[in-house]
Amino acid sequence: MTRTIAHFIDGTSHTGSSDRRGDIFNPNTGHVQAQVALASAADVDSAVAAAARALPAWSAVNPQRRARVMFAFKALVEKHMDELAHLLSSEHGKVLADSRGDIQRGLEVIEFACGIPHALKGEYTQGAGPGIDVYSMRQPLGVVAGITPFNFPAMIPMWMFGVAIACGNTFVLKPSERDPSVPMRLAALLLEAGAPPGVLNVVHGDKAAVDAILDHPAIKAVSFVGSSDIAHYVTNRGVAAGKRVQAMGGAKNHGIVMPDADLDQVVRDLVGSAYGSAGERCMALPVAVAVGRNTADQLIEALRPAIARLRIGVSTDPDADYGPVVTAQHREKIRSWIQTGVDEGAKLLVDGRDFSLQGHEDGFSSARACSTR
Repeated sequence: MTRTIAHFIDGTSHTGSSDRRGDIFNPNTGHVQAQVALASAADVDSAVAAAARALPAWSAVNPQRRARVMFAFKALVEKHMDELAHLLSSEHGKVLADSRGDIQRGLEVIEFACGIPHALKGEYTQGAGPGIDVYSMRQPLGVVAGITPFNFPAMIPMWMFGVAIACGNTFVLKPSERDPSVPMRLAALLLEAGAPPGVLNVVHGDKAAVDAILDHPAIKAVSFVGSSDIAHYVTNRGVAAGKRVQAMGGAKNHGIVMPDADLDQVVRDLVGSAYGSAGERCMALPVAVAVGRNTADQLIEALRPAIARLRIGVSTDPDADYGPVVTAQHREKIRSWIQTGVDEGAKLLVDGRDFSLQGHEDGFSSARACSTR
């Protein structure tokens, strides 16, 4: 029987009111390993209600005690680092070293949240004007929410809920439905660390869940990371509902290689950025512009063998430079972009579109390619 990943509401597992399910693949094999419950608006409402019930008591806890929960949570995540990394790699496909980095980068913000008593201090100015003193206070907003992408299922949720909860808010997290198990495990660890039930709730879903979050009158603020198009959508719909919205979308980078650049360093940086985590991260650098034909020729001469040496493997292979991409659809999108480049006049120097990993032919191993114009 296929395992079902449920929602985490009010400190316990809930299958929800909807019978809709989404497939969770193992990118290494291409096989369905589980199904995730896709939330209805009623399920989101249940999560928000749990967060609202937890809010008065949690916001009244003094910052020092909230910080102690963050200290305990940090210790638990570190204790379970290997378990979390294997879980993350099994659903996302990134190699274990990248998964540990994903978790560690999230912990850096949890470490910041451990110092929240100092960050929450207000200000006081005596005599700002004739007979006028001025002071400021920092207070929790209430129930807030986060909508996070598939490529960093540990880091970005911790970036969002860590500070929000340390500041006295309660949180509803809607992670990517492609790799939801790590956010669920993090919610359980926060409960174990001493956060009361309802402080962090996790609901899975697609557009129906996102719209329910953006429209819900009890949610005061929403943070989003994802594509540019969806970032615009989240901003417009969330602001129309009177919420504070932080929407970060579309973060691919371009690089410029100057004639006096250290090409050995450039090659290391380009290969690491463009191919690390199979390119599935915001810091990926898919386009480099060389200044001058001579610079371009030297760069290509150095870059081509470095790309060809990259080892593609399963996510648990310690010698692999990168593993499979998250879904078959994502792999086909990569291949289509390579073909678009060729169709538009690019010269394909390294073509890995026909690559198949021996023993894992059904997996989602991605193309290793490089082109020039």
